[in-house]
Amino acid sequence: MRVRTESTLAGATAAAAALTAALLTVGLFEGSGFGGFATMSAAVAAGLAAGAVVGTLAGRTASGRLAWLRDTAEAYARGDLSRRLRSGPHDLGDILRPLDDAFQALTTRLAALTRDRARMEAILSGMVEGVLVMDEQGVVQLANDAARRALRVRDDPVGRRYVELVRHPDIEAQISRALRGEPTDAQELTIAQDPAQTIMAQATRVSGEGSQGVVLVLHDITGLRRADRIRRDFVANVSHELRTPLTAIRGYVEAIQDAPADAANTGRFLAIIARQTGRMERLVKDLLRLARLDARQEALDINPCDVRQMFASVVADLGPSIESKRQHVSIDVEDRAARVEADPAKLHDVIRNLVENAVNYSPPEAEIRLAARRDQHAMRIEVADSGPGIPSEDIGRVFERFYRVDKSRTGPGTGLGLAIVKHLVELHGGEVRAGNQPAGGALFTITLPDRAA
Repeated sequence: MRVRTESTLAGATAAAAALTAALLTVGLFEGSGFGGFATMSAAVAAGLAAGAVVGTLAGRTASGRLAWLRDTAEAYARGDLSRRLRSGPHDLGDILRPLDDAFQALTTRLAALTRDRARMEAILSGMVEGVLVMDEQGVVQLANDAARRALRVRDDPVGRRYVELVRHPDIEAQISRALRGEPTDAQELTIAQDPAQTIMAQATRVSGEGSQGVVLVLHDITGLRRADRIRRDFVANVSHELRTPLTAIRGYVEAIQDAPADAANTGRFLAIIARQTGRMERLVKDLLRLARLDARQEALDINPCDVRQMFASVVADLGPSIESKRQHVSIDVEDRAARVEADPAKLHDVIRNLVENAVNYSPPEAEIRLAARRDQHAMRIEVADSGPGIPSEDIGRVFERFYRVDKSRTGPGTGLGLAIVKHLVELHGGEVRAGNQPAGGALFTITLPDRAA
């Protein structure tokens, strides 16, 4: 190495200087014979010894320089960039200064790139949309969590080709067209692993400094499509629920107009008109109440409630319907669940709607069970029947507005009772669940937390 060569030359130079000094000393004693020869020998030996000492010191200095450079390089490898090459125990500043400046500039740029990448990953991880970035060979360079969930990818997709990850022909075709530079349009599609999920996919070709690639954006619009379906079903159901009584009312009004003197039929027709008018009134009332609940315009008036008395009151209100189907209602309330802190009127409406639903969907002579339990953390109220139960595909939708398990039945209700139940229970900070009993029949469970129970 250059440092080692310089140390050797320095040692040799020092030795030569010492030897020259010795020879000059010898010249002063010329003609002295044997004594002069001895003096000359001693001078040469002294010069060689001095050169050896100087060479050793120079070698040690070079070793120290190399050790410092080695330690600095190892510090850089560990990520410690606080040292500077130009400031060590050496005289190589002119040589190391350009290298040091280049290294520091590279370090600054690397730190900026690291910050930018961390910022980009933070933004992508917080996005609802899935983002998949591929290079021009179709190899995935970046994928956020939303993209992994949308594509059902469990392992890290980075470094793999998109054809190994994307199992949908429409998405593959979009990426292929984008890689070829062809224009692409957003597509609405479903994933085979979850047919209920709807995704909007858009692949776009991007260009950078000397590189090109494709960015695939996946937007989950399942909630939007579901909301749109519910809205359309709601409009259709409201139209149907209003059209049916209006048609009956109009028909009987015309019948009365055609035969005003027929007192017997007139009285019967007026009774039907009154019944259909009441049905429309209940529907409008329920719709207005749901609108208030959605807008959180109904406040709670919390008071102690006697659960047994509330159960008995609901059964009395629905007594004619229960008796007409010869059904039986049993009440089972634990002593420690006899009282609950809630809004009495709203909790009465909750239980009444659930019992009315059980009466309507249970066959004649069926048993309906009302129960109240309290555990360490919550109060539970159960309404169970011995009817056909709820099909598994309908359990998740029974609390939707106007949703009916049996599409062929209209029933005496408005189709909004269970939706109102859900809103009123959640207003109390509780939860209502629908399910089936092991022995058959539907089971609705209301859970009220300690702060509301």
